[in-house]
Amino acid sequence: MTAPARILARRSMRDSRPRSRQLHLLEHAGGAQLLVANGSRLYRLAPAQGDAFRAALDGMDEGAIAALIASSGLDAPLAIDDTPLAPMAPHALSLAIAQKCNLGCTYCYAQQGSFGGTATAMSEEVARQAVDRLLESALPGSRVNLAFMGGEPLTNRAVLRAATAYAAGGAAARQVDIGFSITTNGTLLRPDDADFFEQHGFAVTVSLDGLPEQHDRLRPFKSGKGSFDRIMERVAPLLAIQRRAQVSARVTVTPFNLQLVDSLDYFVAAGFHSVGFSPLLRAPNGEDELGPERMEDMLEGMIACGLAFEERVLRGERYPFLNMVNALRELQRGTHRPYPCGAGAGYFGVSASGDVSACHRFVGDAEGQFGTLADGIDRGRQAIWLAQRHVHAQQPCSNCWARYLCGGGCHHEVLARGRTACDYIRGWLHYTMQAHDRLSRLAPDWAAGAHGD
Repeated sequence: MTAPARILARRSMRDSRPRSRQLHLLEHAGGAQLLVANGSRLYRLAPAQGDAFRAALDGMDEGAIAALIASSGLDAPLAIDDTPLAPMAPHALSLAIAQKCNLGCTYCYAQQGSFGGTATAMSEEVARQAVDRLLESALPGSRVNLAFMGGEPLTNRAVLRAATAYAAGGAAARQVDIGFSITTNGTLLRPDDADFFEQHGFAVTVSLDGLPEQHDRLRPFKSGKGSFDRIMERVAPLLAIQRRAQVSARVTVTPFNLQLVDSLDYFVAAGFHSVGFSPLLRAPNGEDELGPERMEDMLEGMIACGLAFEERVLRGERYPFLNMVNALRELQRGTHRPYPCGAGAGYFGVSASGDVSACHRFVGDAEGQFGTLADGIDRGRQAIWLAQRHVHAQQPCSNCWARYLCGGGCHHEVLARGRTACDYIRGWLHYTMQAHDRLSRLAPDWAAGAHGD
């Protein structure tokens, strides 16, 4: 990593610690910048305003801070109150179409594909039933999403293709827009899969955990043989097309593959539409997790990628670092949410047998069970979930300035391990807010809307 990234990571973790639940003040060369938590609104401050907010934060008086926000003309009606979302019909489903896998990743949340049970595959009947549930409440002109996951979904290719055709036909008949996606380890891809994914406009995510040696340590075949070369060979036809279908690389970060810039550059050069990183915070066996003591290392790698991204933008080059693109887009839009994702709200995971869970990660986990395809979603259970998982009901989230950008963290990880990544998340947001300010001043045309797409 670079010395600037190391310094920025340390400073970002230190300077992003909560001092007020209402706002976050950033100091940088361009002057003071303010994030107002309500509505996730960013402002540049005049010198006198910066001094006033520094004094208010030093006093640690939330009443005085609220009064200063109001007197500065920065107050607004509450964007989010304590009211949880009402139970709703699904608008996105992920199908665990194959609860089995040909790899032996030791950290896999799906326990090498079987979710702790017997390896099994979803029948076409169950897949059609899931599609029917997805479409039954969809209104003309609305959009729904169908994802295929596992295990390794391509071990059940015939049902995947049949379910896609059935869903595409059903959506067209109802005048509903449907998006398809798949997360695959890539080892079973065939050239005709590229044509199929292109035909249906799939978003394809390939799990590639870093450069060859790092990846092969983390994602071997069950025989112990490395899988990297096989994946890159098999993904090549998809990378060569990418008109309607888009192919992304997703890197799960552990203590053994923290060379993020090298991985990013490798996969960008290989032709992936985007590359994203996600820390391993929860593994069923506890192995390879990134604990709190390694989060500064993860942040250092992410900031190094972010600095490279900033340089490329200023040179007018595309550099598809997905985490950065998403963070800048959300800051630009003022994204604010009471939940980290749609799990248990409009998004659900479906097991091979037809059980319905809060999301794909809760398949086989009783804590996130919501019903079955046959009986439908338990609305009472859904209402309880949405009330309990609201960010205002989470601690220490309710007193954190980042709560509406973060939403409280992945439900599955938090319930299993607690909140071990808060300092990292705030540090990353702190850095990306500073980067947003720099790019807004130095590359205003890009910042106005391009955002690396």
